[in-house]
Amino acid sequence: QVQLVESGGGLVQAGGSLRLSCTASGRTFGNRGMGWFRQPPGKEREFVASVAWNGGYTRYSDSVKGRFTISRDNAKNTLYLEMNSLKPEDTAVYTCAQSRAALHFAAAGAYWGQGTQVTVSS
Repeated sequence: QVQLVESGGGLVQAGGSLRLSCTASGRTFGNRGMGWFRQPPGKEREFVASVAWNGGYTRYSDSVKGRFTISRDNAKNTLYLEMNSLKPEDTAVYTCAQSRAALHFAAAGAYWGQGTQVTVSS
């Protein structure tokens, strides 16, 4: 069983930056695609970014492209999300996910963390 633990969330002013981390248990992290999702207050969960098993392929939602960067350190079993130029609309619970069996990220059947709150004040 894979366990994912997010950290790094908090309160930040608009225009500021935060770096989220997601540490995974188990031995499969280095061979699985990973993703970040977020759920704003009162809204559905939405895709933010994903990265392939070796960090060589990344995807971003249009709303964060150019401001957020997803990366991973397979030696540390850790996924990162660098968030810059934050806006109030980025306020959400951010959750990481690990593909169950794919080198590229696939949401179906993925393992999910508990999430970390990011609040951006105006």
